[in-house]
Amino acid sequence: MPRMTAARAAVEILKREGVEVAFGVPGAAISPFYAALKAAGGINHTLARHVEGASHMAEGYTRTKPGNIGVCVGTSGPAGTDMITGLYSASADSIPILCITGQAATARIHKEDFQAVDIASIARPVTKAATTVLEAAQVPGVFQQAFHLMRSGRPGPVLIDLPADVQLTEIEFDPETYQPLPVYKPSATRAQAEKAIALLQESERPLIVAGGGVINADASEVLVEFAELTGVPVVPTLMGWGAIPDDHELNAGMVGLQTSHRYGNETFLASDFVLGIGNRWANRHTGGLEVYTAGRRFVHVDIEPTQIGRIFAPDYGIASDARAALERFVEVAGELGAAGELKDRGEWAVATQRRRATLQRKTHFDDVPLKPQRVYEEMNRAFGPETRYVTTIGLSQIGGAQLLHVYRPRHWINCGQAGPLGWTIPAALGVAIADPQAQVVALYGDYDFQFMIEELAVGAQHRIPYVHVLVNNSYLGLIRQAQRNFDMDFQVRLEFENLNSPELGVYGVDHVKVVEGLGCKAIRVTEPDRLLPAFEEAGKLAAEYRVPVVVEAILERVTDISMAAADIDKVNEFEELAIAPGDAPTAVRPLV
Repeated sequence: MPRMTAARAAVEILKREGVEVAFGVPGAAISPFYAALKAAGGINHTLARHVEGASHMAEGYTRTKPGNIGVCVGTSGPAGTDMITGLYSASADSIPILCITGQAATARIHKEDFQAVDIASIARPVTKAATTVLEAAQVPGVFQQAFHLMRSGRPGPVLIDLPADVQLTEIEFDPETYQPLPVYKPSATRAQAEKAIALLQESERPLIVAGGGVINADASEVLVEFAELTGVPVVPTLMGWGAIPDDHELNAGMVGLQTSHRYGNETFLASDFVLGIGNRWANRHTGGLEVYTAGRRFVHVDIEPTQIGRIFAPDYGIASDARAALERFVEVAGELGAAGELKDRGEWAVATQRRRATLQRKTHFDDVPLKPQRVYEEMNRAFGPETRYVTTIGLSQIGGAQLLHVYRPRHWINCGQAGPLGWTIPAALGVAIADPQAQVVALYGDYDFQFMIEELAVGAQHRIPYVHVLVNNSYLGLIRQAQRNFDMDFQVRLEFENLNSPELGVYGVDHVKVVEGLGCKAIRVTEPDRLLPAFEEAGKLAAEYRVPVVVEAILERVTDISMAAADIDKVNEFEELAIAPGDAPTAVRPLV
């Protein structure tokens, strides 16, 4: 039997589980693992500037392509605690990433040794498993189980903590005979599919709500097939955006308090039946449950049995992988269609598209400083259907989701539930590494941008090009807007007069200088007719220099973005609405 260190065995398992890329920051307690990584070869490592950044790079990498599992690596103590935010955001969005940490030697862990912390206990609430491996012979089994857990059932992250002496201990392990464990995913039965379709058949105005589980299950094509077969319009959630193309005749628009469309909410309120697939009824989607559920029957399909009934009790629930359920639904509905027994939904589907062509928000503003709506309009012109958008939180995310267009799965890569500030730069780097031929476009507000701005240097060092749109109002915009309910504007202003850049006025931080100082390129835009040329120039600069390129759009200080406080039937429209085709020239459906 071959003998090798436990650290080398871990690396060999990573390779046999399909890992080709890792992100991390080395340190003393994880040095044996890094030595094995170097000696074994076959895994490309990207050095982050902050360990939290490494965890978000791993997230971006996973979210980009089916089957990817991002790996992030750090040393003991604060490296592990720094990655907790990444583990939380991955767990909340059902994203599998593997976090590997170093640890003090086993005999020293309980002695308050330098940087010795019980990271497994800290990480356990935000992982599917978190283990400090105390016996070197267990390392292969722990890694094998980690990949099994990450892929089985509801996907999610795992943390493995390796004491330094465990990493160095030699064990018997034969990589050539290693085999990944079978993946378990629950599957809808024929009887369950028949009951769900029977409930659908009883309705007059049904909708499908497609969540992130459809994306995770790589089931978008089957979703569209089912929608086209039955004629039922589809509401993608924020995490499911792209599961059906924005320009598809059965795309009814998004629903919610914030990241929603006027026509999406109106269509939902007119519905009488909802089939939720791979979604979790997030509160920013549903708003108040009384309004959301009134007059509607619900069927809920989710891979995690305990998600069914967590928010409200559906009329019928099915614990199933989204793809498996959709394939069953297609089978049953196809038989009904062949027998001429499927209801005709044509009139209902036409009504949803009529709303899309009439209930729009204005984007064409010529104001200086810029209105954010105009930024998104020009982004629609500049960036095509192949663009992979990456964003996190704030008014930039909300406005972007209301006004941008997404046509393919995994082309809106968004941190949904956790929303940690600073996520977008490292996540975008992970996306660009996972798909180096893609046009990657990140979207950030200025405060969010400043959180992990140092990770831009990773893009400069490793030549990772992408375009970053920075909308700058020198404000905590979303919090300022929320503070309206408290009649205050408190501790949310970022403005100051920069002694070194007086031309900025009160916009404070000179992002162009900072970005250039980190080895990247930057363009500042102050007038609306310069947005499109700037986006085009950014693409050229990224291709030429192979570094991130930031386009900073100087916005008006205060813009209130459409949203509701509690219920989806009470969205406040703070800006002008579109009343003529020229008001929303890049809308998917021309205004009528």
